[in-house]
Amino acid sequence: MTDAARSSLKPREPWRQRLIRTLLFGRNVDRSAKARARVGFAIVAFAAIYAVIGGRLIMFAVSGDGHAARLTAAQDAIATARPDIVDRNGEVLATDVKAPSLFGEPRRIIDKDEAIELLTATLPDLDTSEVRDRLSSKKGFVWLKREITPLQQLEIHRLGIPGIGFLRENKRVYPTGAEVAHLIGLVNIDNQGIAGMEKWLDSNGLADLHRAGFATDRLQRPIELSVDLRVEHALRDELLKAKEKFHAKAASGLVSNVRTGEIVAMVSVPDFDPNNPKEAHDPDRINRLTTGVYELGSTFKAFTLAMALDSGKSDLNSMWDARGPLHYGRFTIHDDEPKGRFLNMKEVFTFSSNVGAARIALSQGVEAHKAFLRKMGQMERLRTELPESASPILPKKWSELNTVTIAFGHGIAVAPLQAVMGIDALVNGGYLIPPTFLKRSEPEAMALAKRVIRPETSEKMRFLMRLNAEIGTARKADVKGYYIGGKTGTAEKVVNGRYVKKRVLTAFTAILPADNPQYQLLVMLDEPQPLKETYGFITSGWNAVPTGGNVIARIAPLLGIEPRFDLPPSDRLILAASKTTQ
Repeated sequence: MTDAARSSLKPREPWRQRLIRTLLFGRNVDRSAKARARVGFAIVAFAAIYAVIGGRLIMFAVSGDGHAARLTAAQDAIATARPDIVDRNGEVLATDVKAPSLFGEPRRIIDKDEAIELLTATLPDLDTSEVRDRLSSKKGFVWLKREITPLQQLEIHRLGIPGIGFLRENKRVYPTGAEVAHLIGLVNIDNQGIAGMEKWLDSNGLADLHRAGFATDRLQRPIELSVDLRVEHALRDELLKAKEKFHAKAASGLVSNVRTGEIVAMVSVPDFDPNNPKEAHDPDRINRLTTGVYELGSTFKAFTLAMALDSGKSDLNSMWDARGPLHYGRFTIHDDEPKGRFLNMKEVFTFSSNVGAARIALSQGVEAHKAFLRKMGQMERLRTELPESASPILPKKWSELNTVTIAFGHGIAVAPLQAVMGIDALVNGGYLIPPTFLKRSEPEAMALAKRVIRPETSEKMRFLMRLNAEIGTARKADVKGYYIGGKTGTAEKVVNGRYVKKRVLTAFTAILPADNPQYQLLVMLDEPQPLKETYGFITSGWNAVPTGGNVIARIAPLLGIEPRFDLPPSDRLILAASKTTQ
């Protein structure tokens, strides 16, 4: 068979293969040249791929951190950013700063024993067993120590340990230290509020922003508080002095704007530095103004007299039998300085007569007494921005005897801030305004206010408080030029179910100026001791009152109250403007 015949017998190539061969090689192509080109292209492609891989390896080596882990952790750190907290004048009370934190990537650590030894030598406060547990885990990212110093960061960086890195986090700092500790509160290691206004921030939307990833530094405006740092400092300074002078167990005080309910200053010592959170766990460092409840003694007589005056059944000249002790069942009510005669309403207040106050309350009746105190906000837990608050302690069964003792401040325990709110209403024209730690205008306050007594009653209460500073128990706080008014209170403390005469809580509340009140000051001393200069007395007039006077002399100019001299006495300046008679 010829070659032509054999070729004619070859199976014909399928059209698909012919098409592919034509596309790949063409019809007239030098196949050896094409092969060389293909090999060259493959070399270039492989070189590019390895270059990309090499570049990525170099990036990882330079960064020294797990990118995914750092990205996640960095996002968490940004999410814990908090707004600045400032006082009413813009002074910074709390702010965020960037601080390095130490982390590890267990999968990348070559020699864990060496890493642990080097780290614990550099940071002696690290727990060796805890670090070992964390670095022995199979996680890609573990915290080793939060918020280290820049010097510690430098020392660890010089160790050059693979798998150990740093992340800049937001750290909360408090430039004023302990000045506003109980008001500001503090945060935990994750920058989450756990007390005070810091906790309020989280419960009012900040925590939700954190979870959504929107709470970044750029998106947050400062939180403006009602507190004035200057007034806060002066109040705290005087309370610390009084605590030391009278060897008191504790001291506390606050300044309230009677027209807006704003708390301008609040101090409770001993306090703590929020930059050192461990101090906050000391049970003696509680905020006694909101979390503590106390029998406030004779300061409650202001409510008793206001109740009688507002009812219209009594006036300032009504007489009350104080010739001797009041016997009620097996109990005997007596006055510290008995006068042995009938007293009018003004004398009951200025002599601070327990017997007179008890008879006034009895004349109104148990139900009227309860209703008035409830109307004044003294019967229910007071809610403010501060999450720390306590419920008042009330009699389980309110009898006439309870009305007798509560008339002069025994048998009922309230938070001091609660009492301040009620006394604000007694002198501001009769409006009960919820207290606030945020800035608030007078129109905003009036939108929340509730009238609880008549304007004429409020005027009479201002007169009584001024009269008490002129001739009564508040004389030692009558700073010349500021026309203050005030009421004292001394309450024996209950120990093992019995009142102890030598362990007392003294209180003094002052209004300034009394003819047109703008602010109220409360000063409290817990268990002040007798001194030679107090002639062995421990009642409020000898310790809380002069302390209040010292505070007023310092804060009145800061509050913009101008001194006025040669003013007429209270009966001519205050009552003369009233439409009612004495």
